[in-house]
Amino acid sequence: MNITNAQRAEVLTQALPYIQEYRNKTVVIKYGGNAMISEELKDAVIGDIILLSLIGIKVVLVHGGGPEINELLQKTGKKTEFIDGLRVTDKETAEAVQMVLAGKINKNLVNQIENKGGKAVGLCGIDAHMIKAEKLDDVHGYVGKITGINTELIEDLIAKDYIPVISTIGCDNDNNTYNINADTVAAYIAGALKAESLINMTDIPGLLRDKDDPTTLIKRLFVSDAPELMHEGIISGGMIPKVKCCTESIRMGVKKVFIIDGRIPHAILIEMLTDEGIGTMFVE
Repeated sequence: MNITNAQRAEVLTQALPYIQEYRNKTVVIKYGGNAMISEELKDAVIGDIILLSLIGIKVVLVHGGGPEINELLQKTGKKTEFIDGLRVTDKETAEAVQMVLAGKINKNLVNQIENKGGKAVGLCGIDAHMIKAEKLDDVHGYVGKITGINTELIEDLIAKDYIPVISTIGCDNDNNTYNINADTVAAYIAGALKAESLINMTDIPGLLRDKDDPTTLIKRLFVSDAPELMHEGIISGGMIPKVKCCTESIRMGVKKVFIIDGRIPHAILIEMLTDEGIGTMFVE
């Protein structure tokens, strides 16, 4: 799309109030799904994150990597099983998850941010015991339930204008590592940092009154209304844990939480720096 210099100036002018609102504040972005698989979308996401950082917004990037974990397990002949939307994780699978998330995906993201002019440091929850965890239950194996978040290392990095890129591996004091749902980790980290906002990038437009009709997008939702929508079945299936993470992070002190469609290029900027926004916003 070709736009004139005057139109560019108008776009920047309209974004100014939002830039002022977010400047020097922390935003946690949870990144995964199709936006991570498509190179074009990945490029747009990385560009958005660097732009936010350059205009003085402190960005923390939390990422998953389910498709790449599936790919490695398939290559090694390991069967993948999900119960209640969570990957059943034995010791062998936990090691594979750590390799893919903390190794391959994390370092690739850091490399891409640096190559586009950003400053990034890759971390996982084991570093500085940032994400302490224990077994969620006996059914899921080494799937973690978060018991504590240590934000000291994250805060040190964002104070020096680095973008922390965090993979969702937790640990305990007995040398066990845990696979933890990325939505959950993002919510807890945002809550512990008392972030201005948490942005969840998903593969859907947001929360829909009719899951088959994108025009029924709920643009703004008070967390107190969420239980009623679950009762009505409007929030169901895989959206239930996502919405619970959103409402939990609000209760932990995050001011605004968004679910946005990561398949749309520059969805982060559209949500944060325009009047219309793009997804569902959760507020107290």
